[in-house]
Amino acid sequence: MVLISLFSRLAAQSDTVQVQPSQPDSLASFNSQKPHLNYKSLIIPAAFISYGIASLTINDLKRVNFSTREEINEHQPDHIKLDNYTQYAPAVLVYGLNAAGIEGKHNFRDRTIIYATSQIISAAFTLPLKHLVKEERPDQSNNLSFPSGHTAAAFSSAQFMFREYKDTHFWLSLSGYPIAVFTGIYRMLNDKHWVGDVVAGAGFGILSTEFAYWLFPKINSMLGGKTKNRSTMIMPFYQDKSLGLGWVKTF
Repeated sequence: MVLISLFSRLAAQSDTVQVQPSQPDSLASFNSQKPHLNYKSLIIPAAFISYGIASLTINDLKRVNFSTREEINEHQPDHIKLDNYTQYAPAVLVYGLNAAGIEGKHNFRDRTIIYATSQIISAAFTLPLKHLVKEERPDQSNNLSFPSGHTAAAFSSAQFMFREYKDTHFWLSLSGYPIAVFTGIYRMLNDKHWVGDVVAGAGFGILSTEFAYWLFPKINSMLGGKTKNRSTMIMPFYQDKSLGLGWVKTF
């Protein structure tokens, strides 16, 4: 599926390390790390969100919403509630794989902080928008259709799985996306969302996880966590006919 191939391009920007010598002839150096947001990884979610917003006002995209619903209703699919559970399935897989010995990028504590942050951000995006936009659901049950919260949670979870395993088990890291796509499709099959709602939800979900990984170093620091790359080393040096000890600390 085209969506899955696009998602595979979403890669995290690794933290850059700058080395600045404390003095020209000294062996001591100071390394500093700052979290950077990879703006290329925001292109796809921004495109999805833009499509969803455009579907609220552009007539051609509105017709896509209605024609898709008409096509679905012609087949009269059974309404199942499986999408209530599949939205979290990729995240559950991450914890299951780690328990089975297939380790991801972060330990239990760190990935839990990241995932919880992503879900909080996702809810902060979707819940206020539902009440601001007030789009009626296809089944006319209420006016909280845009964007799809289930789809946002599903793609947030899928992006979480991708970020945890993309460096060590790339193909495995993509396996959360089909589950997320299934969740979005079933939101439409259950007559709860329009196409634009689901596409926008996918964008907000991916964006939420990207923000969560970007914010993690700051949140971890606030919680008193230790940085993996922090180390201290003492080494001898000889300068100007004098012997001494140099102290190097990497943050």
